[in-house]
Amino acid sequence: MSKKNEEYDFKWCPGCGDFGVRRALEMAMIDRLEETGLPIENNVVVAGIGCSGNLVHLLEGSQPYGFHGIHGRSLPISLGVKMARPELNVVVVAGDGDFLSIGGEHIGPQAARNLNVCAVIMDNGVYGLTKGQSSPTTKLGEITSSTPFGKIESQLNPLELYLTLGVSFIASGFSGQVRPLAKLITQGMEHKGFSIVHVQSPCTTYNDTFELLKGNVQKGIEPGLWEVPEDHDTSDKGAAQQLLQQGGVPVGVLYDDTFRPSMDQQVEQMWARAEPKTVQELVDAFEF
Repeated sequence: MSKKNEEYDFKWCPGCGDFGVRRALEMAMIDRLEETGLPIENNVVVAGIGCSGNLVHLLEGSQPYGFHGIHGRSLPISLGVKMARPELNVVVVAGDGDFLSIGGEHIGPQAARNLNVCAVIMDNGVYGLTKGQSSPTTKLGEITSSTPFGKIESQLNPLELYLTLGVSFIASGFSGQVRPLAKLITQGMEHKGFSIVHVQSPCTTYNDTFELLKGNVQKGIEPGLWEVPEDHDTSDKGAAQQLLQQGGVPVGVLYDDTFRPSMDQQVEQMWARAEPKTVQELVDAFEF
C-alpha cells in the first residue's frame, strides 16, 4: 500500500481481508511448487471483476499465469483453460457478488462435470469495489447504497448451495487465519475435481464483520467462527448438512468426495472409447 511495499500496491482498502487471502494463496502456491517440483508457471489464476481480481498478481518475479476475465465468468474461462491444457493447476478467485450473483448460473454445470479446478471465494457480504451495494450474501434488511430501506431478498447460504449443487470438495475459511486458510487451499488444489474454498473476508469500508466473526469479549460479542470437529466425517454429505444447521461460520473441510471421477478423468475415458477413423472413412461418411 506504499512505495516501501510495492508488492502490495493493490487497489484494496487498508485492513481488507483480501490481503490475508492473497497471502494464503501465495503460501499454498509455494508449497505446491516445493511438493511437485513444477514451475510456478504451471499454475493459472483466473479472476472475474471485483476486489478479488487483484489476486492475479501474486509474486515478484516468476508467478502464475493470471487471466483477468469478465464479471461472473471465471468458471467458463477456467473450463476453457482445463479443456486446452488439462495438466495445468487452475485456481479461480472471485468475490461473493461476482461468483454467486451473475456467476451463480455456472456453479451447477461445473459441479455436474466435476471440473478439476479450485475456486477461492472471498465473501464480504457486499459489492465492495462498486461502493457497497448489497450482494447475495448480504443479510436480510441490511441498509446499503442499493437498499436504502433495507434488503428484501433472503441472505444466501453459499455452503448449503455448494452442497446442494454437488460440488465435490467444500471448505470454509477466514481471511484472518492465514496459515490454516493456506492449508485449506492446498487441499482444494490437490482434490481431483471441483473444489470450493469459501472465505469470510471482511470489507473494512462497507461491511466490516471482523468483530462478529472473531468476537469481542469486552463488547459481549460471541465469535461467529467455530472449528469443524476433528471427528467430522467429510465423506458424509448428510453430516456436512447437519453442521450447516448449527449456525455461525464453520471453519475447515465440510465435504470431500474422493471417489467421484473428475472431468479430466471422464474425458480421458471417453477418448479411450472413441475409435479413430481414417481420412477416407471420414470422407466416405458424407453422402453426396
